[in-house]
Amino acid sequence: MNAEILMNVTPTETRVAVVENGVLQEIFIERTNHRGLVGNIYKGKVVRVLPGMQAAFVDIGLERAAFIHAAEIGEGNANTPINQLVHEGQSLVVQVTKDPIGTKGARLTTQLAIPSRYLVYMPGEAHVGVSQRIDDEGERDRLKQLVSACMEAEGLTGEAGFILRTAAEGVGEDEILADTRYLRRLWRKLEERIKDNKPPSLVYDELPLSLRTLRDYARPDVSKILIDSRETFQKIEQFVQQYVPEVADRISYYPGPRPLFELYSVEDEIQRGLERKVQLKSGGYLVIDQTEAMTTIDVNTGGFVGRRNLEETIFKTNLEAATAIGRQLRLRNLGGIIILDFIDMAEVEHQRQVLRMLEKVLEKDHAKTKISGVSELGLVEMTRKRTRESLEQMLMEPCPHCEGRGSVKTAETICYEIFREILREERAYGAGTYLVLASQQVVDRLLDEDSNGLADLEAFIGKAIKLQVEALYAQDQYDIILQ
Repeated sequence: MNAEILMNVTPTETRVAVVENGVLQEIFIERTNHRGLVGNIYKGKVVRVLPGMQAAFVDIGLERAAFIHAAEIGEGNANTPINQLVHEGQSLVVQVTKDPIGTKGARLTTQLAIPSRYLVYMPGEAHVGVSQRIDDEGERDRLKQLVSACMEAEGLTGEAGFILRTAAEGVGEDEILADTRYLRRLWRKLEERIKDNKPPSLVYDELPLSLRTLRDYARPDVSKILIDSRETFQKIEQFVQQYVPEVADRISYYPGPRPLFELYSVEDEIQRGLERKVQLKSGGYLVIDQTEAMTTIDVNTGGFVGRRNLEETIFKTNLEAATAIGRQLRLRNLGGIIILDFIDMAEVEHQRQVLRMLEKVLEKDHAKTKISGVSELGLVEMTRKRTRESLEQMLMEPCPHCEGRGSVKTAETICYEIFREILREERAYGAGTYLVLASQQVVDRLLDEDSNGLADLEAFIGKAIKLQVEALYAQDQYDIILQ
C-alpha cells in the first residue's frame, strides 16, 4: 500500500488528508478558533454529582460542564457508587476522551495517558501493554522486555505504566529509552502545574493537528508528506528532527501554483463525503443517514444486473458495498451505533464472506470498531468509537428551513393550512379583508390548482383575500395580515 499525507494550512484552518493508493481515506480538520480537546489534561472542579446516572459534571473552563462516569474515576468501576468517589467542590485532574458534540459536553477520565512517538505514558499504573495491531507474539514479548528494562533504568518501575504504540514495531532500545525519558520529563513538568494551578485550568495541551499527524500517522507505508505552508513546514522540520527523524526524507514543501488539495482531487472527495448518496462502480449505491442516535447505511443494487442470476448480483453488490462502507466510515468519521442494511442474501456463505470483507477493510481503521453478525432482519449492527465530530457535524449545520429534517411541507399542504387559518381568524376577529404573505410556490398554487378553493373560501366568509409574494420566505412560511 502506498500512502501519502497532504497538509493544507491557512491562518484559520489546518486540513490533513490521508491518501492511500491515490484515493482519499481520511480527512482531519482543525480550526484555529475552536481546536479539538481530546488528549488535553485539565485541573477541574466537580460541580454536580448525579448518583442516579453514576456520573458527575466537572467544570474544566469550557462553556458547558464536562461529563465523567464512575468507571472512569481512579479505581472505580461501573458499580462503585459515584458519591464514594467524588463530591461537589472537589478538585479533579482529568483528561478529555471525547470532544463536545452537539448538545453533549466533553467526556472525561482520570486515567491519564500521555502519548509520544512510540509509547503512551500512564502515571500511577503498573501495566505494560502492546498495541493490538502488533500481532507477532515474538515482537510483542521483545517490546515488553525492552520497555521493562528502560523503566527499571529510569526508576519508573511501580510508579508508571506504558503502552507500546503500533509505530514501535521493530524499533530498538535507543528509541524506546529516548521516548521513556521524554515522557518522564514531561510528566514531572505536568505534576508541578497540577500542584500550582487552581481549577479550572489547562494543564497539558495536546499537539496541534499538523504535529500530531506526524507523531501518529507517519508510518513506514507513508511515502510522501506534502505541506503547502512554508512556516508550518519549517516547524514540522524542527519537530521531526527531534521526535521522528526517520521520516525527515519524506517531508516536502509544496509551493505549486495549483492548490494541493485540488491537485489530488481532495476537495471533490470532501464534497462527495457530505452527500447522502454514494455511487458504487457496479451501478449500485449506498444511502447514508446520520442522526443523533445512530447512523444507518442502506445498500441498493441500482442499475447493476449480474450475468447469471439475482443472487450473484446481490452478493457482488454487497461485497463492493462492504469495501465502500469501510472507506466512508473513515472519510466521514462516523461513530457511535451504525446499522448496515445489506441487500438480503439467501446463502449463509455469502453472508459470511461479506462480513469477512467488512472486517478486512476495518482493520485499516484507527478507530476501534465492533461488528455483530447478520440479524434475523438481515441487518448488521456495529459500533465505531467516536472521539470527535463527524465530517458533516464539522462542516454543516441543520437547515434553518426544514430544521434538519431534510424535507419541507408541500405547497399544497401550506395552501390548506392557509385556508384553515383564515377560517379561524374570521371566526375570532372578523376582519374586513385578508392579506396572505407567502412564498412564490404557494402563491402560484393558490392562483392555479387551488384557485377554486380560494374562490369558494372568499364566497363562504364574504371577504376578499389578497395574495402577496415574499421572496425571502421559505416554502413552508406564511403570514396572514388582517386589514
